[in-house]
Amino acid sequence: MYPDELTGTYTIDPAHSRFGFSARHAMVTRVRGHFPPVETAVHLDASDPAASRVHIVLDAAGVDTGNPQRDSHLRTGDFLDAETHAHIVFTSTAVEHVDRDRFQVTGQLTLRGVTREISIPLDFVGAVVDAQGLNRVGFEGSTVINRKDFGVSFNAALETGGVMISEKVTLDFDLSAIKTA
Repeated sequence: MYPDELTGTYTIDPAHSRFGFSARHAMVTRVRGHFPPVETAVHLDASDPAASRVHIVLDAAGVDTGNPQRDSHLRTGDFLDAETHAHIVFTSTAVEHVDRDRFQVTGQLTLRGVTREISIPLDFVGAVVDAQGLNRVGFEGSTVINRKDFGVSFNAALETGGVMISEKVTLDFDLSAIKTA
């Protein structure tokens, strides 16, 4: 298990974290992007990981793929419908210590007003006291969702067969959390 010093309340450091996604485009390449966090709350319990909790709110309108035209389209009703559904929310319902540095975080993901259960395998990267004296922990992981499960069904057929955008979307997480209590 992990030292009891890890037990506590954390907030995710947006400057050193990434809530990313990628999807296949034109069936030949991947488009990658990320969302900025609006609110994060993490409680870690080193002696009883099942008592740990995670709550994350992301800004749907803040989607960034590095292409302003594509980002504008992603904000529309074809995809995120960010004007109506400003936030993407994940709230954990279970945290399981799978093995040495691996955890399985299960919870409710709300996207476009649709809530579905997802599970995210997360690897514990480490814990440090940084140069400013802040206690940090790091986790990274990814999971795959079907965007149609969340009402994101826009697509276009390709002349050569297939579709413009894959149904599967990979969600990637690189998280640095700072202990606050």
